[in-house]
Amino acid sequence: MLPAGRRPARDAGGRRARTGDITDQDAYQGALDNAERLLGQPLVLPLGEGEPSVGHDFRRLATVQTFGAAWPREGLDLRSRCLVSVAIAAALGTHEPLRGQLRIALTSGVTREEIVELFIHLAAYAGAARAFDSYQVVAAVFAERQ
Repeated sequence: MLPAGRRPARDAGGRRARTGDITDQDAYQGALDNAERLLGQPLVLPLGEGEPSVGHDFRRLATVQTFGAAWPREGLDLRSRCLVSVAIAAALGTHEPLRGQLRIALTSGVTREEIVELFIHLAAYAGAARAFDSYQVVAAVFAERQ
C-alpha cells in the first residue's frame, strides 16, 4: 500500500509498473561496469535456449543486486568479500558461480595460496567431499590463468 497522496509508478506507456521492475538503466550499467572491473572481463548473460524473454528481467535484477548493491558496500574490505564469496559458492557446490568468484578473487589480489588455505578450512566445516568436489573448479581456474 502506498502512502496517502502517492501514485503508483508508471512505465513509459503509462501502465502501472510491476513491483521489482528495474527502470534505472544507469543502475544496471553501473552494476555491469562493477562486474567487469571485478571479473577482469565483461559479464555476459545471454538467454539460454528455451528461456523466455522475461529471463532478461531476472538477469538484470540479480546483476543490480549483486554487483550494484552488495559488492560496492563498505562494510567489508574487498579481500574479505572475495574470500567469503568463494567460501559460500564452494560450500553450496555451485560450480559456475564458484568459477566466477574465483576469477573475482584472483583479479582482486587474493593469492592462490590463500584460496588453498580457504579450502583446507572449508573441508573442516563443510566436509571433505564438498571441499574436494569444489576444489576441482579451483584447479581448473588456476590452470586457465597459467
